[in-house]
Parts: sequence; structure tokens; C-alpha cells
Amino acid sequence: MTASQEKPAPPPGDAESWARMDQPSGRWMLPGACPDVRERTLVLEAAARLLFPVVLVFSVFLLLEGHYGPGGGFSGGLVAGLAFVLRHIAGGDDNLGSRFRIRPPVLVGSGLIVAVLTALAPVAWGDPVLASVKWTITFGPFGYLDIVSSLLLDVGVYLLIIGVVLDLLRSLGSGIARDAREAGEDVPGGGGRG
Repeated sequence: MTASQEKPAPPPGDAESWARMDQPSGRWMLPGACPDVRERTLVLEAAARLLFPVVLVFSVFLLLEGHYGPGGGFSGGLVAGLAFVLRHIAGGDDNLGSRFRIRPPVLVGSGLIVAVLTALAPVAWGDPVLASVKWTITFGPFGYLDIVSSLLLDVGVYLLIIGVVLDLLRSLGSGIARDAREAGEDVPGGGGRG
């Protein structure tokens, strides 16, 4: 092959520009700092931004529907935990949100307290542990709403599961940041070169 028959070489840096095309250029998608900006993709961040609130609403639906159909605090908490996992994978903050600074152990503890107090409260009135009471709230011509006291138990389990998932994400993220610091990389929020 002669030099005139060879295909022209791509300009220098062209492959790099193609690789950077899908990376977000700023912090406009999700709040929080991503440890490695090179691993972020715009498609995943956009999907996480759209799916995160939808999945959280679905988890609340599972929580409330659990007394009359499939669902409850455990399955609703797991679905909400999956929303936080999706957000974490997309490079977002692993807190409940940029506006809420709730520590996962506090969430686990409050969920456990709500669940235990709800389970033991009927004993104060002479009923067995985990006994339920049903309240009916009437809205005039619009109908009524039945609320079961065991819904509080499910809310406690829901909070507990979300707290466990967030604590797991936090511990995994701290391990990644520690490994990056040990490798000498610059890690946002602590202890890197810079």
C-alpha cells in the first residue's frame, strides 16, 4: 500500500473527545460529588433523575397498600432502597437528598423505635402484642378512609430498611474513597492530592 491509499489518521485527541462526549460537564444533574467524574454518564444520570422520584412514590404506594394487597413496609423499603442505589450508581449523593441531611444510623434507630413502640403499645390497654385497631375517617359525601394502627409498624420497618440500605451505600462509598486516596488520586471532600 502506498501512502496515498492509506486512510488519514484521526486528529490527535479525537478519540478522547468522543469518550468525553457522554460525560456531564457540570453538576447540573444530581446533587453531590462523584468520586470519579470520568466514570459518569449523562444517560444514566438523566435516567436516574427521572426514575428516582417515580420509584420513591411507588415505594410509598407499596407501603400504604400492604394491608390490603401485596406490599408493606419491607417491600416498600426495599424498592425505596433501590432508588437510592440507582442514584448512587449514577454518581449522586447517597444522602436522602441534598436538602435533607439525615444520617442512616438515625434513620435505622427511628424506624426501630417506631416499630417497637407500635408493637408494644397495645399492651398498655390490655391487648396482646401487635394487636391492631382500625380507625375510619369520614369525609362527608366524598367517602371514608380506613387506617389500621399496624400501618405505623410498617412505617417503622420502611424507615429501618431505607436506613440500612443508605448505611450500606455510605460504607461502600467510603471504601471506594479510601482506596482512591491510597492510590494517590484526588478525592472530592477529603484528603486527596491537590
